Amino acid sequence: MEKVDNLDKKILSILSTNARIPFKDVAAECGVSRAAIHQRVQRLTEAGVITGSGFDVNPKSLGYRTCTYVGLNLERGSMYKEVVKRIENIPEIVECHFTTGPYTMLLKAYARDNEELMDLLNNKLQTIPGVVSTETLISLEQSVKREIPVSNE
Repeated sequence: MEKVDNLDKKILSILSTNARIPFKDVAAECGVSRAAIHQRVQRLTEAGVITGSGFDVNPKSLGYRTCTYVGLNLERGSMYKEVVKRIENIPEIVECHFTTGPYTMLLKAYARDNEELMDLLNNKLQTIPGVVSTETLISLEQSVKREIPVSNE
């Protein structure tokens, strides 16, 4: 993709604050036509700069009251891709990262209660071949959630 220019950055900044804003309003704020905004957003999406535009569902509204981060250690780091294939089949896991530091992988998961969390850990994660240990951190409150800031620098 060509370089992301200042107009692209302004569009990204507006959309990252409110993805549902009508293109006509983005166009007015940027001083260009609605067609120009549409073309820019389409180009940014095709280039992988914009990777989604959906709704965030509040997990608590679906009964998932416990948010956890699970540090996973593998027998060998090279087992990562095989473990990811297994993790992809566990719907309660919403994020998976291959990391440096004390864990081979860091997962974000939701559970309805402690019993469901224990089942997730004991019967789903710890039974995956290559997983040697897990460490679980329960999130008490999500204080900040936002997109990466877009600046014109």
